[in-house]
Amino acid sequence: MLEAYLTLKPEFEIIAMEREDCRDVAVLHGERFARPWGDGEFHSLLSQETVFGFVARQTNAILKKPLPGFILARQVAGEAEILTIAVQAKVARSGLGWRLMQAAMREARARGGESMFLEVDNGNTAALGLYRKLGFEKVGERQGYYKQESGALSTALVMKRVLR
Repeated sequence: MLEAYLTLKPEFEIIAMEREDCRDVAVLHGERFARPWGDGEFHSLLSQETVFGFVARQTNAILKKPLPGFILARQVAGEAEILTIAVQAKVARSGLGWRLMQAAMREARARGGESMFLEVDNGNTAALGLYRKLGFEKVGERQGYYKQESGALSTALVMKRVLR
């Protein structure tokens, strides 16, 4: 029985992010980003009418597990923007990022969104691959936008996808 549980592939549900999720979201953000946002920042953003998000929860876990992933977006005047997205390293490449992006794009369309934008570090090949598969195309660059832990600056690529 224990062996079967230990080899069980995690299953996830994607649900709307609530203010109560902000602490767990901030913890995961801190694990995945050099300049993490605090739970107060997430709470403040989520309090805005234009901001929405989703969290992933593992449905087949016996014990409560850390948050495996989330996405936060904003929708204003027909344009949506991914503010941030993170997936735990141990579940990367499991399709969870794809599912979170799909949820955000569906919600943006439901809110009247015609296009969606995001920014990504030009060195983040995994994220770039995901975004390209989802139909995002590069529309601009921001030189020296991201500060790395080493202090070096990297370029942000601005990407866009038409939602309609």
